[in-house]
Amino acid sequence: MPDHDWLIVRLEAPLLAFGGAAIDHMGITRDFPAASMLTGLLANAMGWRRTDWQAHQALQDRLIFGVSWEREDKYGVLTDTQNVKLDKNDKGWTTWGEPEGRDGNSYDGPHRRFRDYHADASLILALRLADAEDGPSLETLAAALDRPVRPLFIGRKPCLPSAPLRQKNFVQAATAYAALQKFFWQEDASDRRRALWPLGEGPSEGAAVHRIVNLADIRNWRSGLHGGTRTVVEGILVPEAKVAA
Repeated sequence: MPDHDWLIVRLEAPLLAFGGAAIDHMGITRDFPAASMLTGLLANAMGWRRTDWQAHQALQDRLIFGVSWEREDKYGVLTDTQNVKLDKNDKGWTTWGEPEGRDGNSYDGPHRRFRDYHADASLILALRLADAEDGPSLETLAAALDRPVRPLFIGRKPCLPSAPLRQKNFVQAATAYAALQKFFWQEDASDRRRALWPLGEGPSEGAAVHRIVNLADIRNWRSGLHGGTRTVVEGILVPEAKVAA
């Protein structure tokens, strides 16, 4: 299997959110970033707009990445309770550019929602792009992360990175799993870290594999809705030296 260049990104912040299936007013977070979230992050760094849906879709279709936990969140998932009382004439900002108010007569009760976050955590991401005749190159993505057109956030706007996202130079490896193995930033007692990688980009059986699932993290950028899956492996990242031994 030939080696590829991999862009290494460190996702570290006081708060991180990786999305998931929102139910009513409950906004959960997954344990690993979604393909759609990474597409939005990179597009934001390059200064793309939401209306550039063809470019978003093409970028998402080319993404190949694996991710591992460098530092687990010490306090588990943090749930933020958000309350606001909107009166009849109050209006709020919307992503479609027009203010929106409230309907009905239930103005005495607050508008309440809950949002989950990972607190004080750090993850390592190894990313490459499938070949294409056009679209951004890996070098273009690296340059955009170094000097983003707009401020970056990891999942939700309160999730501002603690440090620059891009880490050092490109890494050469045959698979996403092998690329992640080169980046054990901190040694821990077990030398085992939770990880996720696409099927075919690392082990598919054995002690390192916990399960293989169809993950619903693909977005239709034209409609703005999620409606696709990809097959990924959830398991344990073992240091390269430990495997060799």
